[in-house]
This record gives sequence, structure tokens and C-alpha cells, in this order.
Amino acid sequence: MPTLSERLKSLGVGVGTQGLSSSARPAKRFPIEQVVDGRIFDSAFGQSFVAEQHYPLEHRHGLTPLLLSASLQKISTWLSIPSLASINLTDFIFLDTETSGLAGGSGTLVFLIGVGRFDQEGFHLAQYFLRDPLDEPAQLTGLLSYLSEFQGIVTYNGKAFDIPLLNSRFILNGEASPFREIVHLDLLPLARRIWRDRLPSRSLGNIEQDILGATRTEEDVPGWLIPSMYFDFLRTGDARPLRSVFYHNAMDVLAMAALLNHIANMLETPQPGAVEHGIDLISLGKIFEGMGDFQTAAQCFADGLGCDIPDRNRREALLRWSIMEKRRQNLGKAIELWRMAANENDVQALIELAKHYEHQARDVEQAIQWTRLAIQLVQNSDYSIFEQQQLLQELEHRLARLDRKNGIR
Repeated sequence: MPTLSERLKSLGVGVGTQGLSSSARPAKRFPIEQVVDGRIFDSAFGQSFVAEQHYPLEHRHGLTPLLLSASLQKISTWLSIPSLASINLTDFIFLDTETSGLAGGSGTLVFLIGVGRFDQEGFHLAQYFLRDPLDEPAQLTGLLSYLSEFQGIVTYNGKAFDIPLLNSRFILNGEASPFREIVHLDLLPLARRIWRDRLPSRSLGNIEQDILGATRTEEDVPGWLIPSMYFDFLRTGDARPLRSVFYHNAMDVLAMAALLNHIANMLETPQPGAVEHGIDLISLGKIFEGMGDFQTAAQCFADGLGCDIPDRNRREALLRWSIMEKRRQNLGKAIELWRMAANENDVQALIELAKHYEHQARDVEQAIQWTRLAIQLVQNSDYSIFEQQQLLQELEHRLARLDRKNGIR
């Protein structure tokens, strides 16, 4: 079986400065321990480097406290992970990685592993750095020591990226991954559900700035640039540019802790004041509807509609709320909401009213009235030609049926 060094060479990854011409070698090396505050630790597999920081319990990331101040019960219900709510905060690990490639795969090295966890005094952050690809067994050993007795992991897109990569690195080094049977809370799907109707991007950087109120310093570096910076370090031995990578990784880990606190509080107190934006309240209404908590969902919809929000979001919220009330057999409220949405020129609300008066109320004249209004609205709308044709075909078929019922030939 080929050694790790041989596998790396086959992938085109150099080890140390071997194979470099004298002109390519730096006149002076700047090892990571001279650039980033940290320490070298010994393991049965050699030495590796770790940088550590500690933040007090009252620390805020931007405007948002790191320390969780709400129950995880609502998140647990939302994600259908019953055990999530029973895990102590100190038993969670917050994890983010920096890698030698953004596409993943067994040839991708995880050269920086940032992990944070709460203790009685605050939030402890450790960053395990791969000074040389041959140090990977020592790096992973250090990570395992940090992970002792943890029960849950929090990531941002970790289910698709970070954890599969780490699993492969453990396997390639002949170790069982500690993440296989652990409770995993990935914050990215939650952020997408809450802010997809308001924010154009739900990247952690955008969430950090727009939601948590945190702005990074000029020391930060774009994520897409990080892999090439690591290869530059392997080629030159100059770790000075990597100071920005350590900063980037640390901010990602802190942002995850603050974001978990923010989302947990939103779900525990889904009210104006506690939730900043009306569109966010409507998004929470959809979430509570999905969880079967229709009373809270209706209140979120009502509170969101009471805010200054764009017409498109208003129409969507009215229709979503009305359909929920229809399913609950609360037709009076559904009709009220359809009429409100109809006043906002919502075609679907007009169609729902036509359906109701035809099939439930048995009022053909009212059904004809709402159908004709819907046809008129579609004809003067900015729908695509295909959408317009589809809707008009459906509505004209409905109108013809209603005319027959009304005795018109």
C-alpha cells in the first residue's frame, strides 16, 4: 500500500521544500509558530501545531452574544432530532475547516481545523494546523483529544462539505471517524429557510454581516483564495499570509455560535421586537406551520403582515395563511384572507374564491364574478406567455362550466 508521501506526490502535492530549485526557496523561512500565537504539541505520530484563544461568556460577535440563551427545543422539533434539545451546551463542538480545494474528494487536505466549545468560563477556540502533509496523523490525533466526550456538532454546510472530508481523512489514516454517529446540527438549511425571502445570499459571511451585525476587519481573506495560499506556504515555507486564514477560520467558528443563539431566540420568541424584520416573521410562520403549530404560525403571519414589507411578500403570506386556514376547516378566516389578497391583485386568491363559491357556497354568480376578475387580471399581468396561456386555459374552462351551470349557452 503506498505511503501518504507517495500518495501526495501522485496528486502533485510537494512535501516541504524538496524538489524546489534554489531560486524558488525563500531566503528566510517564516514557520507558522513565528506568525500565529500557538504551540507545538507532541503525539504518538509526531508533532503538530495548534493555536488557541478564549473568549469570555459575555463576548459578542458583532451585536449577538455567543452564549446560547434560549432552548433548543424548537430547533429539535423543526429538524426532527429529539435528542438535540437534551444535549448540554458544553457538549457541543462548533467546527469549521479550511482545505486545499473547494470541490472536496479524497485528494483534498484539511489543513486547518477550527473547533470551539463552551466551558464554565467562556468559549474556547482551538485551530489545528497542518504544517506539512506528513503531519496529518498528528493533527488528527490533536483534534481527537479536543473532541473527548462531545455529543453534538454544529457546522455551516458541514453535512455536505466539512464532515465528509474529515471522515475521509480519518479513514485514509486508518482511524474511525468520531463524527459517524454524532448528532449533527447544520445551520445552513435553517438559515436558508429563515432568510431566503429577504437576503440574496445566505453565505455565512452575509449572514454574519446582515443578521449578526458583525463586520470583519481588513485582515480577512476571501474563502476562494485560501487553497492557493496554503499551496504557496508549502512551496515557500512563508506562513505570514496564513495569519489571515487563521482569522477567517476563527470568525467562522464564532459566527456559528452566535448564529445558533440568534436562531434559537427567534424560534423561542417569534414576535415583533424579538424578530427584526416582517419578512422573517412570515418565514417563521411557514416553519411553525410545517411543525404543526398552527396557532403560532397564524400569529407570525399576522405580525409579519402588520410590518412594512414588499407587495410580493404580502401576497405570498396572505395566500399561505389562507390555505393553512382552509386545511384547518376555518373557511371564514380563509375567505377573509382571500379577499385581502384579491385586493392586492393576487390571481391565486381570486381562483380560490371562485372555487369556494362554486363548490362550497354553491353561489354560481359569485364564482363567475371572481373567475372573470381573475381572467382580466391575467390578461393584464406580466406573466410569461406560457404561464399566461396555462392560466387562461384553466380559467376559461372554469368560466364555461360555470356559465353552463348558470343556464348560459
